[in-house]
Amino acid sequence: MLAEFTLDEAGGEANAVEILLAPLSEDGHTVDAIVGGLSLRPIGADGLSPKRRAVVHPDGPMLFALGSSAAFGERVARHLGIMLAAHEERFFEDGEHKARPLVSVRDRDVYVIDSLTGDLRHTSNDKLCRLLFFIGALRDAGAGRVTAVVPYLCYSRKDRRTKSRDPVTTRYVAQLFEAVGTDRLMTMEIHNLAAFQNAFRHPTVHLDANSAFIGHFAKEIGDAPVAVVSPDLGGAKRAEIFRERLETTLGRPVAKGFMDKQRSGGVVTGDLFAGDVDGRMVIVVDDLISSGTTMARVAAVCRERGATKVSVAATHGVFAEGADALWSEAAIDAVVITDTVPLPELDAAAVANRLVVLETADIFADAITACSGADTGLRRRP
Repeated sequence: MLAEFTLDEAGGEANAVEILLAPLSEDGHTVDAIVGGLSLRPIGADGLSPKRRAVVHPDGPMLFALGSSAAFGERVARHLGIMLAAHEERFFEDGEHKARPLVSVRDRDVYVIDSLTGDLRHTSNDKLCRLLFFIGALRDAGAGRVTAVVPYLCYSRKDRRTKSRDPVTTRYVAQLFEAVGTDRLMTMEIHNLAAFQNAFRHPTVHLDANSAFIGHFAKEIGDAPVAVVSPDLGGAKRAEIFRERLETTLGRPVAKGFMDKQRSGGVVTGDLFAGDVDGRMVIVVDDLISSGTTMARVAAVCRERGATKVSVAATHGVFAEGADALWSEAAIDAVVITDTVPLPELDAAAVANRLVVLETADIFADAITACSGADTGLRRRP
């Protein structure tokens, strides 16, 4: 348990206070001892802690982070130089839940972070419902504006009808956010950007992680010839945007390619490959990795066609059931993802030296700063 607050005594110097308490037990169940720590740090003349520079702006934006997104929210808050606002989450025996803010939000500009991927404890449905109810509670409590910050937005892959009477869940999710009073939704690397923008009637902010990926790969590539490959035609535009930015950063041509793919009933088909990858380092770019079969399939084809090295890059590392096969695929040298999704439990030995996780908290912090405006008192940490 960590508590953090400001101690401001009359006539004395203000201090930032951190208290840490952790239970200890020999058997892992019975608490027989507690270790504690106390930290005091003076607050500078600018009102910010020299170490974390975290303050609460009375008129600025407020930031909440729900459930498993708390760690990500802390990183965003650290980049913004503010503290996460306090809230309560309760789960009842029958599976229902409740979430509410523990501080006043009246007339405030509020941001709520929650990445909507299922895990061993809660499904995507659970998390979506909790986020919607929390936004509703914020509106009932008088929040001036509420922005849902959803690094990974669930149900965004079903954005059109491919079979008779198919659902269009992207639109249904948009209607749910609208119904509870969401003013704006911010997300990263949506599956189909056009469908996403058309589904939501309130403002949206779409972010990408290209700056993080390019910063990483520019160092890896060096002087080697390189190609950017899309694993299917649907992602060709995404891969092309990345390729153009990489080409600008490297200052030399970057080749491109794509793989044909059709998916029906969970079965993937299509063998057509176009592009020159012979003698080149290949970067396969997609929005997410779920089972990993698509990435493994494309990597194997690139190797057969002479690629010297294959790295697969995806913003969201979902790693659903069956993704273990990804780590045994000899054609893949590295898997590069971002921190938008909390990682499931992975075999440390299997992923060693192959998995790279890039941070995106700074990208979200910049977007929140831009949305909040310059007159809120919010400072972006350098």
